[in-house]
Amino acid sequence: MTTASITPTADTLERWVTLLELAAREVFQMMVGGDLEPCPTADPDFGDITAMIGLAGELCGLVTINCSTACAAQIASAMLGASVTVDDGALDALGEICNMVAGNFKAKVTTLANGCVLSVPTVIRGSDYELHPIGDGSSVAIQQGFGGCPLRIALRIHE
Repeated sequence: MTTASITPTADTLERWVTLLELAAREVFQMMVGGDLEPCPTADPDFGDITAMIGLAGELCGLVTINCSTACAAQIASAMLGASVTVDDGALDALGEICNMVAGNFKAKVTTLANGCVLSVPTVIRGSDYELHPIGDGSSVAIQQGFGGCPLRIALRIHE
């Protein structure tokens, strides 16, 4: 693996938004058995659960999925085929969805396929925190809905 890091241009970031959305849609269709939909509100409250996957290598940063407790339970229930409340199992399911979205995104960016590795999933529960990446960088995000609940999927890049 090289230690050189990609510094994406504005055009690259625009393409990556499309690839991130495509990756998320494919993962939700395959693993959750449902489609992502347009975000139900223009300025939603995304809730109190954040799943994240670190990226290291040619691209350094994070892929995050942020949603409400109710949305996480819906996603986990659909994924597991049984009614799930938000416990460790539902949090694990959201972490795994985030992992799959990050991996699918990485596979779609041909220059990253072998030059970027993913961390294990981390899930934070609670609303009294702010994510402060160290150093300069850029980010792209998509707002989607699942089962009427809003969620945000973001790529935060450390440059």
